[in-house]
Amino acid sequence: MTFNFYNVLAVGAGGFLGAISRFYISTEIIRVFPNSIPMSTLFVNIIGSFLMGLLVTIFLHFTPSEPLKGFLTIGFLGALTTYSTFAIESYNLLNNNFYYGVLNILLNAIGTIISVAIGYKIASKILA
Repeated sequence: MTFNFYNVLAVGAGGFLGAISRFYISTEIIRVFPNSIPMSTLFVNIIGSFLMGLLVTIFLHFTPSEPLKGFLTIGFLGALTTYSTFAIESYNLLNNNFYYGVLNILLNAIGTIISVAIGYKIASKILA
């Protein structure tokens, strides 16, 4: 995707709608499942990954304009869940190089949790 005004605008508009969708879905799911595991995150991650898989496959057969592709994938699904990007990248890696796919999954899952812990600990020390 090239960096130009139309693509930036499309990604921004998709991101705006994806973020609003995530907020709405999260508030509704929390209302229904107030004391469970983070169902809203699970829901948007599963739905977003499903939609990413559908779109990537459709785009192999029908080439949309760059702004439309950016609006739907980077913008809307990116704001709805960044997990969908991780999921399609991991799927592609697993199909092309199983070991890189597994490494990508482990590094993302473990690395992000460790990063959250480090950030949390640093902020706690600074604010204590």
